[in-house]
Amino acid sequence: MNSFVPDAFDHKGDPADRTKTGGWTSAAQILGIEICERLSTMAIVVNLVTYLVGTMHLPSATASNIASTSGGTAYLLCLLGGIVADSFLGRYWTIAIGAAINVVGTGLLAISTALPNLRPPPCNPALSDKCEVANNFQMGIFYLAIYLNAVGIGGIKSGVSGLGTDQFDQKDEKEKAQMAHFFDRFYFVINSGTLLAVTVLVYVQDQVGRKWAYGICSASMTVALFVFFLGTKRYRYKKRLGTPIFQIIQVLVAAVRKRKAVFPSNASLLYEDTSQESRLYHTDKFRCLDKAAIFTSKDSGSPNPWRLCTVTKVEEVKMLIKLLPIWATTIIFWTIHAQLASFSVQQASTMDRSLGNFQIPPASLYAFFIVSIMSTLAIYDRLIMPLLKKSRGSQGKCSTLQ
Repeated sequence: MNSFVPDAFDHKGDPADRTKTGGWTSAAQILGIEICERLSTMAIVVNLVTYLVGTMHLPSATASNIASTSGGTAYLLCLLGGIVADSFLGRYWTIAIGAAINVVGTGLLAISTALPNLRPPPCNPALSDKCEVANNFQMGIFYLAIYLNAVGIGGIKSGVSGLGTDQFDQKDEKEKAQMAHFFDRFYFVINSGTLLAVTVLVYVQDQVGRKWAYGICSASMTVALFVFFLGTKRYRYKKRLGTPIFQIIQVLVAAVRKRKAVFPSNASLLYEDTSQESRLYHTDKFRCLDKAAIFTSKDSGSPNPWRLCTVTKVEEVKMLIKLLPIWATTIIFWTIHAQLASFSVQQASTMDRSLGNFQIPPASLYAFFIVSIMSTLAIYDRLIMPLLKKSRGSQGKCSTLQ
């Protein structure tokens, strides 16, 4: 067997030797960044409303909007991080820079909660029935901290799963099987970090001090970044192929520009780059997009990707469109999920959360959600899958859609 991975290279730019690069060791070092990102993100998000209401003296609705907006911004920035990783910096440097920004953001948040001048004075019912709301400067420092953290999340999450899977060769049967298990472990790591955040770190915030909890987040990400850099020589890297977003826009623009063009009598007459090693066959679905691949007299010479696209590019966009209904099914779920980190925490603060002499932090009730996910994942991987494999042989594994 060839010891070199055909489509990967090492840190020097040479072909990657499978015996010296990649595998579970490299993947674990990359997952360290992800678990610390979840640790810091969820420790901040799930308990942010109580801080904004109890310490910064903001109205409940305003506090919930700030928490939801900052979380939503972080996930939207993952799209920007993906563009940067695919077109400019690559996954390795996008993750590294994102982690460094995350360290700065959580560190600044720790400082803002530690210095009295960066938060309003505590309420004093003896002097006034109204609490002093945080001023513009205090809120400015707070916003800077949480949105630096959001930028860091965008850089980390846009590249971690991709760089992790790059450590396994899909053309090697053994490594292909390992990559399938990587996604199970990846999701388990995400939920492990979240569970640790909403139990241990939330307790530290409420009982010891937020500055210590946020300081732990910043320190843990610093350690994870150091471990990540230690694996530089062992990672496998892939060539940047550019962001698919531009490809999607090019196909749509070309199809609109040629909306009046006449389809050829045979689909084989549609434009295709025969020099490409991997090509997709034409399908009859979403035929309106096929117009982007119609060759006209204006397309002579070097092809303009904004006027003429290959059949492969068009088919890739069709495949993406087919995924949209699946993605759409998650909209309601994430809409409900957003309430767990905002109004649900405020509701929990009014409940009797005592277990003997121990008082459960309001934000820790989020742990029920995480435990249910981890339990379901464990049951699927360790019970359902072995039973299906035993009863149906090699065909026992459920497909992703199932």
